[in-house]
Order: sequence, then C-alpha cells, then structure tokens
Amino acid sequence: MFMLQVGIIGAGRIGKLHADHIQHMCNVRVRAISDVCIAGLDTWASEMGIPVVTSDYHDVLYDPEIQAVFICSPTSTHAAIIQEAAEAGKHIFCEKPVSFSVETTEQALAAVKTAGVKMQVGFNRRFDHNFKKARDVVQAGQIGAPHLLRITSRDPEPPSAEYISKSGGLFMDMTIHDFDMARYVMQSEVVEVYAQGANLIDPKIGELNDIDTAVINLRFANGALGIIENSRKAVYGYDQRLEAFGSAGCVTTNNDRASTAIVATADGVQMDKPLYFFLERYTQAYIQEVEDFVRAVLHDGPIVCDANDGLQAERIARAAKESLLSGRPVKLEHGPATMQHQ
Repeated sequence: MFMLQVGIIGAGRIGKLHADHIQHMCNVRVRAISDVCIAGLDTWASEMGIPVVTSDYHDVLYDPEIQAVFICSPTSTHAAIIQEAAEAGKHIFCEKPVSFSVETTEQALAAVKTAGVKMQVGFNRRFDHNFKKARDVVQAGQIGAPHLLRITSRDPEPPSAEYISKSGGLFMDMTIHDFDMARYVMQSEVVEVYAQGANLIDPKIGELNDIDTAVINLRFANGALGIIENSRKAVYGYDQRLEAFGSAGCVTTNNDRASTAIVATADGVQMDKPLYFFLERYTQAYIQEVEDFVRAVLHDGPIVCDANDGLQAERIARAAKESLLSGRPVKLEHGPATMQHQ
C-alpha cells in the first residue's frame, strides 16, 4: 500500500488534532510539522513519531518526500502558503477560511488551478453523520423540492477578545461553516443575503467592532429561502441543528449528546445536554475529512469540499458583513465575485 507523506504547517490546536488523527490511519504519515514557535514541539513530535520539526514552513514545502500539506497556520498566512505549496507541487488541505479577502482567495486558487494540484478546504461539518444524512435526503428528492432551510449554530462560550481581533469576525470565523452547509445541503448558490446582528453577550466583542448574535436570511438560486441564526454563547452546550423543508416533507437533525437516554419521573423529564465543545461534537467528522482527502490524493478522486466551496462561503460571509453595515440585502452575482445592493 502506498503511504502518503504529509507535512503540517501550524502546530496549534487544529494542527495537532489532525496529526493525532493521522497517527491512527494506515495509509498516511506525518513526516514533518512546522510552527513559528517550536519551544516544546520537539518533545511532542517525538512522542507522535514525527521525524522533522522546523520553524520554517519552506522546509515542509520543499521536502521531496512530502506529497501533501495541511495548512493550519493563522488565516492571514493561508493564501501565501497555498500559492507556494501549489508551485511546489504539493496537494493542499487548508483550514477555513482561505483568507479574509475574496480577491486574495481567488489569486491563491488560480495558483492551485495552474499547478494542477488538489485542494480541500476544512469545512468539517460536511463530514458529520447528521448533516451528511440531511444532505443525502434532500438530494435524493425525499422531501421534494426544497423550500426552506433553517440552521441553528450556537457556541457554548465566546472566544477570547484576542481571538476575535484576528478571526475576521463572526461571519468569517463562525457563520462561514453555516454558509458552506447551506450550499452543501441545498446544492444551490446563495444569490441574496440579509444580515442583522447585535452585541448581547460580551461588550469586548462590540469594542472590536464585531457582533456575537446574528440572524441571516438567504435566498438561493433555486428560489428556496434560508435562515441562519448564531450565538456565541449557549449556556447548555454546543447547539448545532438543521431543518430542510420541502414540497414533500422535511428532514431535521438534532444535537449529539452523551447518550440518548430520557429519564421521566414525577419530578420531570431529563436528558443529557448537547456535547459541550466542537472537538467533542465533530471528532468523527474531523477524522472523515482527512480520510477523504487522503483517498482523493492517493486514488486521484474527487474532493468533497474543494477550493471553490471555500471561495463561495467567503463571498457569502463578505456579503453578510456588507448587509450588516448597510442595513440592506446584498445580492451576489455568480461568476465574478461582485455584489450589488438591492
């Protein structure tokens, strides 16, 4: 069996998570990991069996034994590394978003296309068993023509102010997953966005010119409508639900819990809270997205979540921000990345 050799650029939480999952896969191996801060990284890498540790990601890109790279560094570095990785002939797995600028993302993706390498964007929710089932049901025509989509996405705790200052804001950091999920389930482009937002949870988020609570209305090219609602703080856990309604029925996904047991007594009815954190909720999805990427590279197969999917989610996020600031719906024209106020 051919073994895919990969390098990981960025040894933060998500980079180490991917490395840990890869260690349990039989057809892929982490050969190198890079981070600007390597203090203590040698010890961890040795325990993981990773032979190369470097502070210069170019060592990963120009290693002839590495066929693919995982870009897990800060978003501000993604586009430049993508272009260099493509030029080096490496297949690319990049965490979302590709960049904070649609134009910058388009330049990076042009380099990928020119090089003819594969690129997957890390929208892990596509690989979640619940959401994938909902998508399959819609695509099989079981609910008829899709009419309405509702996505609920609420985090258990807001991130730190330091994180918010570098994240690109709620729409680019958090809702971008929901924008991708909307396209994935409906298999139709978003042609209009109207966003409303508020700062109801943490004043520090407002001080950074961001919001922590939002409702976004979508209109799809196929005529269907969508609603996404976000909150940075759900005190009961990680709240991730979806409902697609159509002419012949409806499909709904609920939260994953520690158990499905429901205890009913004279004192009331009790059940477990939703799993608290995204790493718990999406463990299997993170594993599956890497397995699918490796399979696509080794067998020259299709990418489930490709570079264009990353671009389109960013376009919707930018439109949502524009709508929030202007107080008006924003239309998206497909083809060139242009938007127009209604």
